[in-house]
Amino acid sequence: MTRVIVVNGPNLGRLGVREPDVYGHQDLDTLRADCRAWGQELGLDVEVRQTDDEATMIGWMHQAVDEGTPVVMNPAAFTHYSYGLADAAHMLGDAGLPLIEVHISNPAARESFRRHSVISPVATATITGMGFYGYKLALEAVAHCLAQ
Repeated sequence: MTRVIVVNGPNLGRLGVREPDVYGHQDLDTLRADCRAWGQELGLDVEVRQTDDEATMIGWMHQAVDEGTPVVMNPAAFTHYSYGLADAAHMLGDAGLPLIEVHISNPAARESFRRHSVISPVATATITGMGFYGYKLALEAVAHCLAQ
């Protein structure tokens, strides 16, 4: 099975508690279980990670490049300003690895500062506004890219 990491940025460890009207009532453990199950259906070995630390997330991108691991990324607040994360994520494309950006909500339908992503220009694709189901679509996109 192909290994895929699903990385989640700041405050996503608070899923189910933080703004449930925006992010829903399901928690990170539910997302982990869902992603593993969806991955298994696609022949992918999925590991779900979450950090509030930008340097940790950048390190995960470096590790993914070094190990040849595709990435599904919800950069959360890092989406809008982390050029360091964007530079690290760019290396995935340089290595020929899929990087699917995913957002639980639709940032384009929210506050104006959320409408700009420094990650989207380096991502293979972006999926927004589909709740947890967006992660399933992102994993399907990874499987599709790998089959090409």
